[in-house]
Amino acid sequence: MSSLENRPETTPSAKWRWPSVHPEGRKFALIAGAITLVLFWLSTSLGWIGVGITIWVAAFFRDPIRSVPLGKDLVVSPADGLVTMIQEVDPPIELTGEGALPPGRCMRVSIFMSVFDVHINRAPIGGTITRVVYIAGKFLNASLDKASEENERQHFLMTGHDGTLIGFTQIAGLVARRIVPFVKTGDMVAAGQRIGLIRFGSRVDVYLPAGTAAKVTLGQRAIAGETVLARIGDGEKITGIAQ
Repeated sequence: MSSLENRPETTPSAKWRWPSVHPEGRKFALIAGAITLVLFWLSTSLGWIGVGITIWVAAFFRDPIRSVPLGKDLVVSPADGLVTMIQEVDPPIELTGEGALPPGRCMRVSIFMSVFDVHINRAPIGGTITRVVYIAGKFLNASLDKASEENERQHFLMTGHDGTLIGFTQIAGLVARRIVPFVKTGDMVAAGQRIGLIRFGSRVDVYLPAGTAAKVTLGQRAIAGETVLARIGDGEKITGIAQ
């Protein structure tokens, strides 16, 4: 038997990589860096405060690589953050009507992003962006239930490759002042593909199809593009415990 045949099989491994800064945030990091230089000229103490702010700005716009689970029935989280609400609700009128979400109540999963979370949002399924609706509004705390109806927001309707309809909404928060989309109506995207961001704290709501239950629990941390929120057509609920 040759030495090659005696070698153990090698398995691929994953290594941690420093996240890149998304192009949308590089200009803000440069501005913060320029202000920091001025602060150092005025005072060393102020300069070090500027360094901390510059690092935070760069970290806010970090864009880590994600490993997206594959499966035609999977709905992955579009956002990093805390699962703050799982409720049966009527979908927003902007996502209903002909060729959109059917009438009747559906399960809504709300994910709150703090200023320390990654703010790049990703597509929950693979398919086509069939509707994008922007609504100007207030800037209430995004963790409040009424934020979904009163805050500045952007609705997306997606049609999966199998015809499944999924709605999700980017909601601006207390300090968020800008929703930045990366896609438009008619674009085809893959599950987990980057579709936009919200600057400085916000929330994303996902509207699951009828008969589909959430596979996450209240208080759970979700990771965009990786955490499985639901399996299409699977209505079995799960429970969890904080410990």
